[in-house]
Amino acid sequence: MTQLWAPDESRIQSSNLHAFIQSVNDVTAQELTDFHSLYDWSLSDRYAFWDSLATFVDIQFHSAPSAVCNHDQMPGAKWFPDSTLNYAEHMLRHSKNAERTTEDALIFRREDGQRITLSYGELVKAVAAAQAGLKVLGVSKGDRVAAFMPNCPETLIMMLATTALGAVWSSCSPDFGIQGVLDRFGQITPKVLLSIDGYFYGGKPIQCLEKVQSIQAQIPSIEQTVIVPFLGSDADISSLTSSSLYDDFIVPDRNTPEFVAVDFNHPLFIMYSSGTTGAPKCIIHGHGGTLLQHLKELSLHTDVKPEDTLFYFSTCGWMMWNWLASSLALGATVVLYDGSPFHPEPRSLMDIAEEEGITVFGTSAKYIAALEKAGVKPVESHSLPKLKTILSTGSPLLHESFDYVYRDIKKDLCLSSISGGTDIISCFALGCPALPVIRGELQCRGLGMDVQFVNPEGKPLLKEKGELTCQSSFPSMPIGFWNDPENKKYHKAYFNQFPGVWAHGDFGELTVNKGVIIHGRADAVLNPGGVRIGTAEIYRQVEKVEEVLESVAIGQEWEGDVRVILFVKLRDGIILDDALISEIKKTIRANTTPRHVPAVVLQTPDIPRTISGKIVELAVRDVVHDKPIANTDALANPEALDYFRKRPELQD
Repeated sequence: MTQLWAPDESRIQSSNLHAFIQSVNDVTAQELTDFHSLYDWSLSDRYAFWDSLATFVDIQFHSAPSAVCNHDQMPGAKWFPDSTLNYAEHMLRHSKNAERTTEDALIFRREDGQRITLSYGELVKAVAAAQAGLKVLGVSKGDRVAAFMPNCPETLIMMLATTALGAVWSSCSPDFGIQGVLDRFGQITPKVLLSIDGYFYGGKPIQCLEKVQSIQAQIPSIEQTVIVPFLGSDADISSLTSSSLYDDFIVPDRNTPEFVAVDFNHPLFIMYSSGTTGAPKCIIHGHGGTLLQHLKELSLHTDVKPEDTLFYFSTCGWMMWNWLASSLALGATVVLYDGSPFHPEPRSLMDIAEEEGITVFGTSAKYIAALEKAGVKPVESHSLPKLKTILSTGSPLLHESFDYVYRDIKKDLCLSSISGGTDIISCFALGCPALPVIRGELQCRGLGMDVQFVNPEGKPLLKEKGELTCQSSFPSMPIGFWNDPENKKYHKAYFNQFPGVWAHGDFGELTVNKGVIIHGRADAVLNPGGVRIGTAEIYRQVEKVEEVLESVAIGQEWEGDVRVILFVKLRDGIILDDALISEIKKTIRANTTPRHVPAVVLQTPDIPRTISGKIVELAVRDVVHDKPIANTDALANPEALDYFRKRPELQD
C-alpha cells in the first residue's frame, strides 16, 4: 500500500461531506465521525440516508413523497413514491440567486480557439427561448427529443428545455456512423431531431448534413429537425425536410421556462449500452433518481461548491456529459469542450485548465496515460493553483498513471478514479475529499450503495477478486429499457446471475483499506488453466514498456484450455521483434504471475474502441475465433478489427 496524498484537516472540515455528517448527527442523534462511519450508516439505515441527502442537497418536491421507498427489492423498488419534481428546475435554480445570476454557468471552448460564456441569467433565458420553440413544434410531456450533437452550449440548453417540459432527452455524438445512430434513435421514435451541420476534429471540419438527411429518411417519427450551424453561419439546409436553423427555431425574449412537475420516476434520459454484442439497450433513467444520485456524487464525493469550475472531457454520448451537466444544480461553472484533446498539441486541455481556473478536471484513464506517453509535464509548464481534484473513469487507471499525476501534474490534489456505468448513470465506486489516495485504488464505494465483490455462488469476498454486485436497491436504478414492457431484457441484463442482486459485469476486489480495485470487465476475464485474470492486470504491466502505446489482451481457446494473446500498438517507427517480445513478457512475469504471461504477442496498427473510447476486448476475441460481430457501427474505428481476422500466428 502506497499513500500518495491525504487531505489536511482544514480541507476535511470545510468539505460538504463534513457538513453533511454534522447535519445527520444533529437530526438523527448519530455519532458519525468520518466517511467510513457515514458509509456504514448509509447501508444500515438506507432510508434515513437517502431522506437526509434529499434535504441536504435541497431537492424541491412539488408533491411530497408518501415514503422514502416502497417495495424495496431489485428490480421493482419505488423510491420516493407519489412525489413530483423536475430535474431542469434544479439545474436553473441559481439563476434566481442575485449573487449567481451574473456569474458564469457555462464556458465553451472549441479546439479552434472559439470561446463562449453564458451567465446563469443568460442560460435561463436561452432555455426559455428554446423551450418556447419546442412548444411551437408540439413537444410535450413524454415526447422524445434526440440530439446528434457535439458538446456545445446549444446541446445543454436544449437538454434543459426538453426536460423542463417533462419530455425525454437522448443524445449521441456526431462521430457515430449512420447505422449506430439508427440503432439508437430508431428505437425510441423521437419527435424532434437536433443536429449540427458539422464539427471540427483534429483541425479538420467534418460535414454532417448528409448523415442528417439519411437519419430523417429512416426515422419517420421525426417531425422536425433543428440545425445548429456549428461550422459557420452559412449552413445550407435546403436538402433537408421539415428543418430550420436554430436561430429561427427559438422564440426570443422569453425570461423563464416552464417547469412541468413529473413523477420521481418519470423518464428523463434515454442512454444506450455500447451495442457491440447486438442492438444497443435503450436504458431509461428518471428525474428523481438521476438528480439525487448525481448531487450525492458531486456534492459529497467530489466536494463541488458554487465557486468551483468543473470540466469533464466527454462527448454527448457518454453519461459523464449528463453527470457534468448536473453540477449546475450546485451553482458551479461548467466548462464544455469539443474537439480533439490533443489539438493543436498534447498540452491543449492543460492550457484550458490553466486559463479557466478549473478546479475539478475530469477525463479518461486513456487520456492520462496518453498525456504521459506524450511527455507532457504540467508541473513544469503550467500554473494550476486552483486545481483541487482530477477525476478518471472509462477504464481502470494504471498504477503508473497515479504516479504520473502526482509527479508531473500536481502534488496537492485529490486523484479520484471512479467507476460505474451508463446502466446506473452514476458510479458504484468513487473518490472522497476526506480520504487518502492509495496508489492503484478507487478511494471508496458510493454512499448508500451496498457494493460487494462476490464469488460465483454470490458470497461476498474481501481481498479476493470477484464480480461487482450491489446487494440493495438504490434510487438511480433504471426505470427499465425502452420497448421492454415486461422487463424481461432488464431482468436478464442485471438480475439473472444472482436473483435479487444487481450484477454489474465488472471484475474487481474490495481492499483492506475499504477501497476498490477494478480489474476489467467480468465477461472479458481471462481464464488460463482455470485462473481468473482481469485484463487490467496485464495492461498495467505492458504499458510500463516505453515502446508500447496501448494493448488489448484476450483469451483464445486452445487445445482444450485458454491461452492469453496480447496485441500491442507501438510507437511510430517501432517494429515488434524478439527482443521487445522478451522484454514485454519479462515485465509481465516479474510483476504478476506466470499465468499472466501471454503465449503469443503480436503487433497491431490500432486498438478497436467504442465511440466513448473503451477497448472492445469481446469483439477482438470474437474475431479471433471467427465469430460474427453483431454491430460494428458501435465502434469508433471498426476497420481496426480487420487486422485480427484469421491471423496465421493464431491458427492451429
